[in-house]
Amino acid sequence: MKIDEYSMTGHAEIVYPESSAPMKARRQALILELIDREALRSQEQLRRRLHQKRFEATQATISRDIKELGLVKRSGDGAYQRLGAEAASPATVLLALEHAAAEFLRRVDRVQQLVVVRTGIGQAQPLAIAIDRAQLPEAVGTIAGDDTILVIARDVRRAAALVKRLGMYAGL
Repeated sequence: MKIDEYSMTGHAEIVYPESSAPMKARRQALILELIDREALRSQEQLRRRLHQKRFEATQATISRDIKELGLVKRSGDGAYQRLGAEAASPATVLLALEHAAAEFLRRVDRVQQLVVVRTGIGQAQPLAIAIDRAQLPEAVGTIAGDDTILVIARDVRRAAALVKRLGMYAGL
């Protein structure tokens, strides 16, 4: 092994691979999905559920994710929840949808009463959750993958209105 002058300076730089950011986004989206669906009261429970979904994460990583996502523990049962999840007003969830669409939405298309939403890698879940929570009159529900969301609209007219609404939120 050759040691050059640069390596002797004591300067170390950690270079993360390009894929680490999308992995983090996917892991955090999964954490949000898990806490929305079940009462997880400890980081160990959360780690085990992530492992079941084929995500390996250390306690330190999960702790950072909890902090970055702004998760808090419910007073009743001690389970993790989003900050203010119990008292979210319709205006608050709509504002959250506007922000999520502006951040994650890349393209939106309509096929009859189906709306196909494209996001960046690992960003479909958080945007789908925001759409579902907003309880939009145009939408019946969502199915989300990694970078694509299928939104089922009530009819063709409402699908067109939903495309317009989401495009406006995203500035498209």
